[in-house]
Amino acid sequence: MATWSEFAASAPGLAVAGRRLFYQYGPGLGFLATVRADGGPRLHPVCPVITGDGLYVFVVASPKGGDLKRDGRYALHALLPEEVEEEFAVSGRAHQENDPAVRERVAAAYHAPVPDDHVLYALDVDRVLHAAYRFRGDWPPVYTKWTASQPER
Repeated sequence: MATWSEFAASAPGLAVAGRRLFYQYGPGLGFLATVRADGGPRLHPVCPVITGDGLYVFVVASPKGGDLKRDGRYALHALLPEEVEEEFAVSGRAHQENDPAVRERVAAAYHAPVPDDHVLYALDVDRVLHAAYRFRGDWPPVYTKWTASQPER
């Protein structure tokens, strides 16, 4: 596993594409997949935050938060652009971040005030996939992959 900053140092162009796609509509936007207690998938919209040191999400008391606390595996997919199809997904493990200085830094980068009951999760990065199409419906896309253990181009 790697932090977002370690991933970005290893694959800067890919990290720039991911940041651009997560923030293309202003605040960070994506869909977070978690693992339910019965092993099934759960999907929720979230507002990820990318800072100089990591990738984070604030989570309210919810089934999604329970999933992350129990089983930290996640996948996060950026919203698709309106003009040209382009995809960016990252997966790995989430862990609760309890350092007040980190929380303060991430909250300052968030698009709205963060209530005290929102739990901060750091998303460690294991795999990244970027798919780019020249135009909507073009096939095949150009895939760029990265893994924490073996970066690929």
